[in-house]
Amino acid sequence: MKKVIYLFIGIAIILIIYNLTFLDFSNLFEGESSIALIGVLCGACVILLMLILHKSRKIAKKKR
Repeated sequence: MKKVIYLFIGIAIILIIYNLTFLDFSNLFEGESSIALIGVLCGACVILLMLILHKSRKIAKKKR
C-alpha cells in the first residue's frame, strides 16, 4: 500500500507540473487557464489526502 500512495503522489506532482504550463497569470480565471487552475488544485488535494492516509496508516500500525 505504501508504494501505491507514493505512486499517486508522483502522478499528482506530474499533473500539477503539466497544468502549470497552461496557466496564463494575466488572465487566471478565463478560458483554458481556469481549467488548468482546477487541475492544479485537484493535484494538491490528492497529495494532501495521500499524506493523511499515509500518516493514519502509520498511527494504526503503532496502535496494534
